[in-house]
Amino acid sequence: MGDQEVLDLVKELVTRLLNSPPTTPTQNPNCNPSKPDPTQALRYAIRILSSRLTPSISPDEAAMAESIKRRLALQGKSSQALAFADLYAKFASKTGPGSINNKWAVLYLLKVVCEDRKGKDSGCRVGSISGGLPDLGAGRCEENEKEKRGVNHEKEWRSGVVLVSKDSAHRRDLAFREFRGLLKEESGVSEDVLVRNLLYACRGIDGSYMKFDAKVDGYVLPESVKVPRSTRVMVHKLGELGWLFRKVEGYVSGSTRFLGDEVGTVGQAFGAALHDELTEYHKLLAVLNEHAMNPIPFLTDGVSLGNYLSLRRLSVWLVEPLVKMKLMAVMVDSCKVLKGGAMAGAIHMHAQHGDPLVHEFMRRLLRRVCSPLFEMVRSWVLEGELEDRYAEFFIVGQPVNVESLWMEGYKLHTPMLPSFISKSLAQRILRTGKSINFLRVCCEDRGWADAATEATAAAGTTTERGGLGYGETDALELMVVEAAKRVDKHLMEVIYERYKFKEHCLAIKRYLLLGQGDFVQYLMDKVRPELSEPANTISTFKLAGLLETAVRSSNAQYDDRHILDRLRVKMMPHNKGDRGWDVFSLEYEAGVPLNTVFTESVMARYLRIFNFLWKLRRVEHALIGTWKTMKPNCITSHSFTKLQHAVKMRLLSTSRRCQVLWNKMNHFVSNLQYYIMFEVLEVSWSNFSTEMEAAKDLDDLLAAHEKYLHSIVEKSLLGERSKTLYGTLFVLFDLMLRFRSLADRLYERIHELQTRSMASSLPSQQKNAQAKRLTTKSLETGSLVADGKKALTKQTDEILSLMGPELDEIGRKYSILLNGFISELPMQQHIDLKFLLFRLDFTEFYSRSGANL
Repeated sequence: MGDQEVLDLVKELVTRLLNSPPTTPTQNPNCNPSKPDPTQALRYAIRILSSRLTPSISPDEAAMAESIKRRLALQGKSSQALAFADLYAKFASKTGPGSINNKWAVLYLLKVVCEDRKGKDSGCRVGSISGGLPDLGAGRCEENEKEKRGVNHEKEWRSGVVLVSKDSAHRRDLAFREFRGLLKEESGVSEDVLVRNLLYACRGIDGSYMKFDAKVDGYVLPESVKVPRSTRVMVHKLGELGWLFRKVEGYVSGSTRFLGDEVGTVGQAFGAALHDELTEYHKLLAVLNEHAMNPIPFLTDGVSLGNYLSLRRLSVWLVEPLVKMKLMAVMVDSCKVLKGGAMAGAIHMHAQHGDPLVHEFMRRLLRRVCSPLFEMVRSWVLEGELEDRYAEFFIVGQPVNVESLWMEGYKLHTPMLPSFISKSLAQRILRTGKSINFLRVCCEDRGWADAATEATAAAGTTTERGGLGYGETDALELMVVEAAKRVDKHLMEVIYERYKFKEHCLAIKRYLLLGQGDFVQYLMDKVRPELSEPANTISTFKLAGLLETAVRSSNAQYDDRHILDRLRVKMMPHNKGDRGWDVFSLEYEAGVPLNTVFTESVMARYLRIFNFLWKLRRVEHALIGTWKTMKPNCITSHSFTKLQHAVKMRLLSTSRRCQVLWNKMNHFVSNLQYYIMFEVLEVSWSNFSTEMEAAKDLDDLLAAHEKYLHSIVEKSLLGERSKTLYGTLFVLFDLMLRFRSLADRLYERIHELQTRSMASSLPSQQKNAQAKRLTTKSLETGSLVADGKKALTKQTDEILSLMGPELDEIGRKYSILLNGFISELPMQQHIDLKFLLFRLDFTEFYSRSGANL
């Protein structure tokens, strides 16, 4: 519908209203029957329709129609009510072109027009009673009525009789006069004075009547001031605003006066935000003070009821400021001893409110308060700079050496973590800044700057200050995620490609974990003579030369020289009586930045594993040497034909026992070494390689390496839960080395006997030559060649009597310790130790022999 059509309809409506049948002069002779000006009435109607005035009732179309129908029914017009219901049903069902959208407004207009038509007093229409169009033609009628009322009123007053007029405006005038008179009789202080005192109190200033009482801790109106009880209650309630203002004003002045560690940047921002709110509060009080100086506008001329700002109006004006001031006072109390992120978190807790007014106020306040905190997050995540002069951030740094920068340089300070930032997001923020600092300090790399720029572009934010604020947690998290992903990816590329982390891990596995078999064998052969000497007589430089020789003699020579140069000989602190075997070890110097992974504690654990594996290899090497000594079957040789059969059988029995004991020891060592090398080291390395490839950041890489090292320690019986087994194992190793020494001495004496037995059977000229080749020690004990068979038998008895019991003791202790070791394996928690038990007792020999498995 166009504007011209609407104007035509309004003009037609006004014309019909003005052309209704006028009131006859007989009904009211004082009424002027002249017709009003249609142009003026139309202009007035258009002005009302163009205004923003709205009815004070809710726009409910069905309820309005029901009200009109009920009104007709109560007036006894049932037929008209039914007709209206039928017309309304057609009117409401009509849709499409030509229909009316705002049907409720049409019904409301019809109802108001109907009420205006019935609002007649003494034959004159007073349309303004119900809020409709005024009867512009009734001006002179009203003036005549007014003059007549004035004369009658004067007569009634003079006669001592007051007749209250039925006119509503006049009745209100009289009621206000009476109420004002009662207030003056009950109050010793006028309402205007109380209003001005309250405005002073709201500023924290003492007035003539309302003053701050320190004992009561608030603004009070003295009991000597005579006011109604309702007024006193209202004054006391409004005086609370002044008390709250003093509290907030005191904190704001303190936060701006004391700078530094006591308040911090977040506290200063909080104080500035409160100061801005107080400025708005002062502006409102200035407006209210202006209102307090203006008289109340009233309809009736000549009636004055005092200032416009009454106590009730003031209480309405101060409802919203009172709510805000209470919130600010509560926050001031809760933030007195807080600062930084803890303060922002405490204020955030008050924002969890269902009132839209409170929620919006707290949101606006928190955006100002959290601005320094979000700037710290932006600077840390994108630049790696910790701008925290007053210890307000939830990340703290401390001076450490380069090796400990990642693990100990920066920590999460949980008390300063605001509640609107989750713990997982805080950990990611911490790791992102640590990665940037690690790249800058340890790796001397600047590629992180490009990664940070790409992250902000991907997140749709900016690298400039003030890009994020409170309420944008999702944008903050997106920026942190993008920055962390790119910075961590760049860091892993630097660690893998530039510093060759994988190659260094493989080198440690080959040389410290003895995975390079030929190198270990060459090294063992080269250093054995030197390590058999006392520890205090061994030269480290000579051992370093032997290490270089072993490298050049094995496939290790083809490794990167940069890696081989990091392998060094290390002599551990030794005690009196220690041999070289007890103090010899190898070390690997990783250097910066790899020492972040291979820290001193980590290398100490590698050293412990090396010592265990070195001892195991030494025992294996010793058993192999024993086997080489025992291999010739010298006892059954025909050279012992001169010995008695019993002596010969004793020698044969002793040799057989040595071989059986060696087989047991070799079986144990072989299976233990297989278990360590393949089921522990290789499996752990395979798992570590997989996790190393899947690592997305340095924390993942550290966790994978820690898991790898922990797996080796636990499976190799070096953990805290395997101390008993570890001790038993080293006692077994010592018994094996003792057995090697005994076997060497035994077979040395047997070979000596064999040599002398062969010499006694030679011709006389050969006997003399053989005797000259005998050792000095043998000549001191007597010449068996000269004494013959009897002396040979006697010497054999001495050898067996000395070494037989020692061999039996070693065998007995070994059996006891081995059975105890095997019996404790099922009680270990690590499942892989079950495989070791399975290998050692595959034939159930130990189970059948009585071991408590």
